[in-house]
Amino acid sequence: MEKRSILHMLDPMPNNSPFDINMAVDAGFDVLIPYSNVKLDNVNGLTQDAIFSRGPAGVKRTAIFIGGRDIGLAIDMLAACRRAMVPPFEISVLADPSGAFTTAAALVACVEKELAVKHGKSFKECKALVFGGTGAIGITTGVIASQAGLDVAIVDHLSIDTANEIAAAYSRRFGCHIKGAFASSDAEKAELIADVDVIFCTAKAGVQVLNAGVLKAARNLKVAADINAVPPLGIEGVKRNYMGEPLVEAEQAQGAVGIGALAVGDVKYKLQNKLLKLLLDTEQQPWYLDFRDAFAKAREFV
Repeated sequence: MEKRSILHMLDPMPNNSPFDINMAVDAGFDVLIPYSNVKLDNVNGLTQDAIFSRGPAGVKRTAIFIGGRDIGLAIDMLAACRRAMVPPFEISVLADPSGAFTTAAALVACVEKELAVKHGKSFKECKALVFGGTGAIGITTGVIASQAGLDVAIVDHLSIDTANEIAAAYSRRFGCHIKGAFASSDAEKAELIADVDVIFCTAKAGVQVLNAGVLKAARNLKVAADINAVPPLGIEGVKRNYMGEPLVEAEQAQGAVGIGALAVGDVKYKLQNKLLKLLLDTEQQPWYLDFRDAFAKAREFV
């Protein structure tokens, strides 16, 4: 009789994400075990408890999911899981803190497609800004986009020092080149977007970052994408279901198109489902999946 599938969900926060729990159930796991307030030092012991308790056949039906809100810590926890494995007792691990890895991967893949289809451009030919760029999704978006060849800056609305420090830290960590930028007022935002090709908006839900007046300053804009599905939307004029529809608010930018939160969310949902199912792919185990694997799969979906 085949053993039931178990997903151990490690989270450094006080609560595990209901979103991730729902996704894991829908991906086919039989049993979910959430762990909260998990510290990096706990990961080795938890992992080895998971791998040694089920035998060689059981490990193929066992996996670990890493959540939380800190993408750097999630990567460190993923690495700690990997170091704790003792072949042939190895299980697959997926890191997706706050859904940042799958959301950012879906976002960048959607933009890459529309940039190519609507404008015949590749990332290597373009400049981009990530508004809300110092949050988990914003940082991940910047890293993925930079690694894919885009000239990208993450924008903070409070401090240029914060933006520069975060950009430098994650550039060093992942071997990419992200820049920092700052904009608080509409005038500062208009100046920033004047000559960029791509705008990613990853700010908090219910916060409008770019209004129609600001968008009028965008002369070279080709694609603007927003992950905010809560009114007011992050970029005025980019409706939730947009997937390459004209962005008329950017009146100086010929052919600018928008990508909305529901379009990105559809790819993100399929992507997370696929990655969770991979954890039970007994032919290819073990998997150690992060934002790089998420982006590779997202490109296949779009």
